[in-house]
Amino acid sequence: MHVTMVKKRLASGEPCEKCAQAEEMLRRRDLWERIDEVLWAVEGEADSPGLVVARKHGIELAPFFVVRDEEGQETIVTSTLRLVKQHLATPARDMPSSAAPLDVEHAARELEGAEPETILRFALEQFGERCPIAFSGGEEVVLLDMATRSGLPFRVFTLDTGRLHDETYEYLDEVRRRYGCEIEVVLPDTDEVTALLRAKGPNSFLRDGHGECCAIRKLRPLGRALRHADAWITGTRRDGRPTADAPVIQRDPVFRGASDPLVRFQPLAAWSRLDVFDTIRRHDVPAHPLFGAGYAHIGCLPCTRPRDESGAPDRWWWEDEAEAPERPDPGGGI
Repeated sequence: MHVTMVKKRLASGEPCEKCAQAEEMLRRRDLWERIDEVLWAVEGEADSPGLVVARKHGIELAPFFVVRDEEGQETIVTSTLRLVKQHLATPARDMPSSAAPLDVEHAARELEGAEPETILRFALEQFGERCPIAFSGGEEVVLLDMATRSGLPFRVFTLDTGRLHDETYEYLDEVRRRYGCEIEVVLPDTDEVTALLRAKGPNSFLRDGHGECCAIRKLRPLGRALRHADAWITGTRRDGRPTADAPVIQRDPVFRGASDPLVRFQPLAAWSRLDVFDTIRRHDVPAHPLFGAGYAHIGCLPCTRPRDESGAPDRWWWEDEAEAPERPDPGGGI
């Protein structure tokens, strides 16, 4: 197998940021030596080797990889993580295994007070891709940034309720491009959604409360997404929420996975919202554009709105929250 990496060089002479990140990831995983050749696509130089190869294969983004097998067949790979998973990584690195089941309570005590990066690394080292990161398109983007910088294999999934803001769909694409990762999209059951729409119309939550709609569009799809996992990572925090006593690691109180217990990691539990956005700024992490428009939560379009000075609820504001029944927190804003 022969692997060629095509990197972009800016007119200033500097490599593009994403290309530098891809190289850094490969070096952290001790895989850089598996790259046999580097071709530069130089900005403004149409005949530079990288641009010639890019035109040949119809590729407009860098970096990308050309993998040639022993028979001379070429495969184009546009994601560094996909290159690692499908062509470079060994099974041992992709599928860590523990000699014994995790002692959840002991691990929670040991890691209480640890930095989020430490907790997330522990989760990925224990479970690997059997411990996906739940990404709603909100603040937990910092977890994707930490996972990328860890150099460890990881999976990401998101719930598409069918009622998200256009900005959220655009943001998911931005995050995919930035981190070169696949974001698995989990959809609600078509028959369940169809039955609800036929019986009650598209906005029954305004009359009946959001519980039924959320169960169909979020909670049950989330349960299905976790069915084959041994653990999962959420963006749950304690500050000012019903999850004020959330440990950094726990047996999941709501969902079941492939093994019992399903372990729930909450690396950001001790962080405040200020901590999250400080990290976003310091590491130049892409932030959802609706945060800049005054939104505190990223959810479905009909059910979330910007916060105002009155302190009125910004989610499900048409309901009397004082009388609403307590519902399980799926974590991470999903």
